[in-house]
Amino acid sequence: MYSFKNDYSEGAHPRILDALIESNFEQIEGYGEDCYTQKAVELLKQRIGRNDIDIHLLSGGTQTNLIAISAFLRPHEAVISANTGHVLGHETGAIEATGHKIISIEVSDGKLNDSHIKIALDSHTDEHMVKPKLVYISNPTEIGSIYNKIELEQISRFCRENNLFLFMDGARLGSALCSEENDLELSDLGTMVDAFYIGGTKNGALMGEALVICNDLLKKDFRFHMKQKGALLAKGRLLGIQFLELFRDNLYFELAKHANKMAGLLRDELEKAGFRFLVNSPSNQIFPILPDRLINKLQNNYSFYVWSKVDADNSVVRLVTSWATKEDAVLAFIEDMKNP
Repeated sequence: MYSFKNDYSEGAHPRILDALIESNFEQIEGYGEDCYTQKAVELLKQRIGRNDIDIHLLSGGTQTNLIAISAFLRPHEAVISANTGHVLGHETGAIEATGHKIISIEVSDGKLNDSHIKIALDSHTDEHMVKPKLVYISNPTEIGSIYNKIELEQISRFCRENNLFLFMDGARLGSALCSEENDLELSDLGTMVDAFYIGGTKNGALMGEALVICNDLLKKDFRFHMKQKGALLAKGRLLGIQFLELFRDNLYFELAKHANKMAGLLRDELEKAGFRFLVNSPSNQIFPILPDRLINKLQNNYSFYVWSKVDADNSVVRLVTSWATKEDAVLAFIEDMKNP
């Protein structure tokens, strides 16, 4: 049984494991004050092209989202999210548990635009309602679509004109930046969004996300928020070593390119076979619409999510590839798909 369920089924890239083992008996500072974390932070600042940003390493995506959003907002302020947003549907109400409402906006392709955001502003007008303050987007989105530079510039401009914070979930950011349809650079994010994170968990690390805070208004006392919510790891070196290894050369992007390449093989062959897709998703997640009888057959040898029903005989499935996906497994899936 080969898994296309997610991009974190495997452990970590061997280089990361080797680096962790090599440093295992070193006695170094805790709580992210170690030399590895400090080097990783400086390296990321160079990659982003800004020295005036704050970078904090956290263990996972949900933890990063809830700590960042709750730290950035006052008690009466709310989040604007697409109805497909991860914070809305897949984090067990983590944001709401911190006291902040999420305003859900219906979208067709997973992406917000300025007209969507305006809907939320126009429907929340006074102190009898929560105040929209932070716009949450993810790149790629929860359904694999990506933002291009013009789209992100438009959202960024609208947020600044309306005194809103723009926060980007980057759990799969490597896949978005390495997509053949992408025209954004990592450095662009440092100027267009108030905060974003670089996901390691889903791109070769054992665990870890690098939160980048660009807006000075959001930086104060952030480590206090991390400590209070259990995110300030005593063995912070575990995160620092991983990000140092991912970014000391182009490993992070090479791993994302492999995941995208494997998804591209699946996408191309499914298209050739005449299957439609839920949405254009040029990342490492694809959402083909398949006959239920074919889905049942494929599930004998492969695990993947059945995303939603389309009609009585067809469903959308989600296929996810990773930095470690074997090309032989992809080719075997394609062969089985062609011979139901």
